[in-house]
Amino acid sequence: MAKAAKKKFSTAADPTGKRVPASKNLNSVFKFNTDLGQHILKNPLVAQGIVDKAAIRPSDTVLEVGPGTGNLTVRILEQAKNVIAVEMDPRMAAELTKRVHGTPQQKKLEIMLGDFMKTELPYFDVCISNTPYQISSPLVFKLLNQPKPPRVSILMFQREFAMRLLARPGEELYCRLSANVQMWANVTHIMKVGKNNFRPPPKVESSVVRIEVKSPRPNIDFGEWDGLLRIVFVRKNKTIAAGFKSNNVLDILEKNYKTFLAISNPEDVMMVDSKMSMLDVVKTKIEQVLTNTGYSDKRAAKLDQTDFLKLLYAFHQVGIHFA
Repeated sequence: MAKAAKKKFSTAADPTGKRVPASKNLNSVFKFNTDLGQHILKNPLVAQGIVDKAAIRPSDTVLEVGPGTGNLTVRILEQAKNVIAVEMDPRMAAELTKRVHGTPQQKKLEIMLGDFMKTELPYFDVCISNTPYQISSPLVFKLLNQPKPPRVSILMFQREFAMRLLARPGEELYCRLSANVQMWANVTHIMKVGKNNFRPPPKVESSVVRIEVKSPRPNIDFGEWDGLLRIVFVRKNKTIAAGFKSNNVLDILEKNYKTFLAISNPEDVMMVDSKMSMLDVVKTKIEQVLTNTGYSDKRAAKLDQTDFLKLLYAFHQVGIHFA
């Protein structure tokens, strides 16, 4: 993995003749790209609090997403065995390289320059991120789907997104994201972070959450689980039955059912085709499952993980699959 080029550390002098850290003069060097979520955490107490909540061990490899100028990075380096920092902006990577140049932490830092979502990640024990808001959801699911997910992730998000991760059935913000993440991980709220703790200040407030992937993982297929949730949460306050009336949904389930029959018992395909259309069979099976389980008139916004698991199992019993 390529490391960012090492450059000589330099600082600018202020009018009194004193040397000041390069991080203090960043605004005069270049403008932050807020389109990339570049809102640098400037409050040292908040930064230290985030690192402390990760409970980093001396043997840990820590992945940091979007290190920026390194206000979190330098604190992580003090506690971890090594740090892998994934940064998209070459200017930020250069600033971070200069910041650690000539320090004992220099050899412990590896910078991966590129888009986090397109980067193949090495093994790491802990993830810490002042997350660019536009990749919040993809980042969470990339972490959850790692072959060996991190022991703990301490992640900064836009306040409303963080609250969606934590929302419970019946609450206003409860959604597909809530049900999905809570199936695979335990999520807790760590702290609120006001927008004035950043430079430049974002337009919204932030929150820090702790995500710990469940071990062992639930013994269900992620694609199946997410496929069901996509259908029932399209309109979370409508009935479950309403979500299965969409032509797009029926087309997908019909194709999946044909695949299931072709694999399990090819003769059934011919038998079904000779009596009624495959689509009619699928509609009948959906109605049967929703009636027998009692979920037809329920609403996804009020259902929990156990409810969705029962529904998924009932559909599998009649050969209806979602992935």
